[in-house]
Amino acid sequence: MTSTSRHTAVAAGTDRAFAHRMMATLAVPIFVLDRSGIVIMWNQACERLTGVQAEEIIGTRDHGRCFYGSQRATLADIMLANSSGDLDSLYARHVAHSPSARLNAESWCEMPRAGRRRYLAADATPVFDDDGHLTAVVETLRDLTDEKQAQVALEQLATRDGLTGLANRRCFDDTLHAEWTRATRSEQPLSLLMVDVDHFKAYNDQHGHLGGDECLKRIAGAVASEMRANDLVARYGGEEFAVILPNQSLKGAAIVAERIRARVEQLHMPGAAAMAGASGGAGWQGLPVAMADEPYPARFVTVSIGAATAMASNQHTASELVAIADAALYRAKHMGRNRISMPV
Repeated sequence: MTSTSRHTAVAAGTDRAFAHRMMATLAVPIFVLDRSGIVIMWNQACERLTGVQAEEIIGTRDHGRCFYGSQRATLADIMLANSSGDLDSLYARHVAHSPSARLNAESWCEMPRAGRRRYLAADATPVFDDDGHLTAVVETLRDLTDEKQAQVALEQLATRDGLTGLANRRCFDDTLHAEWTRATRSEQPLSLLMVDVDHFKAYNDQHGHLGGDECLKRIAGAVASEMRANDLVARYGGEEFAVILPNQSLKGAAIVAERIRARVEQLHMPGAAAMAGASGGAGWQGLPVAMADEPYPARFVTVSIGAATAMASNQHTASELVAIADAALYRAKHMGRNRISMPV
């Protein structure tokens, strides 16, 4: 080796050592994998973020466990494997600039050793040798947890009812439209319940607005407790709630409605001492009830429910489904309250 070559090699080694020390002390969390997926660098910021020290992880392929609790491919692993198709299943948001350039992605990470859940933005950058061969991948991380939580809070303000925590009217309208489209495509039934608190104005007059608010919150909880994972319950307006039941027949919707009616009655919230209305027994439409203009002592708060179902493909509209459920609710009210009614 000539003196020039030796000088060049020494300079290159010095540059690599300097770059390594600089990356090790940067405030940005960074780790590096060699071409076989082994961790060759784990900087101090990465130690602070994950709670895992460099000496524990360098020389291993266990870096995925530092972020997810079980071994899972990181963005750097995906780049090494040239398997960007895995991005869809592993990351909610991601950008693949090109097969050989940077990858960007965001996801929630469990951070088991640090004992905290964080939302991280990851950037994976390839490192090539002079012949264009991939020799390593550098992954840098940014903690976006505060920004993500603020975003979630804003989204909840836009879609959640401030009093009950249920979906609001805007969210109901958007979800009904989406479920109608899905039901049309899959030719499945879509059911809707309209739930109204009986004699709520009289209750509010007697117990005050704070008492009325507490009543609505308890009823919201009772209705929500009967929902499946893909159902939606929303505060439709005032003392009225709406329940979207995807892929549910009218018979199934009636069963859910009866469970809701019974659950609210079992809350045993004292009703107004006396108000206009029928004493009306609980149960299905068509049972004998007292006349609607008779006064009665309302022992507990109750709800009336209108149920409707449509096959979205049968020349109906989502607005018509709401109108049918509303009409059924009106009949339940007219027949004495504390009952469910279905389309006639």
